[in-house]
Amino acid sequence: MAYSQRRDFLFCNYCGTMLNMESKFVRCPLCKFKRNAKEVVGKEISYTVTAEDIRRELGLSLFDAGEDNNIVQWSKVKKACEKCQNPEMHYTTRQTRSADEGQTTHYLCPRCGYQCQES
Repeated sequence: MAYSQRRDFLFCNYCGTMLNMESKFVRCPLCKFKRNAKEVVGKEISYTVTAEDIRRELGLSLFDAGEDNNIVQWSKVKKACEKCQNPEMHYTTRQTRSADEGQTTHYLCPRCGYQCQES
């Protein structure tokens, strides 16, 4: 219970519902659990959401994840690699922004594996 009071002070200890602030106490709207408002007033919660957390929550995979349903078809173009000066690069395009903006072109050097993109 001490862990719950330290970290989850905005949530009911019994059912996990978010507590409602009333005059001198906070109350659970579901099970009517009460807690003194002095335990809650002035406390803050902060957390970090990473790009991986968002992808996992939305069920998205990385661009080069190599899943069977996300196979990327690479085409060839005569463009010199910035890293090894190979005269030919592989490329693919993908719509990564809104529909009224251009596609993003992803380049891959077949010799050294260097990757870059143009918007």
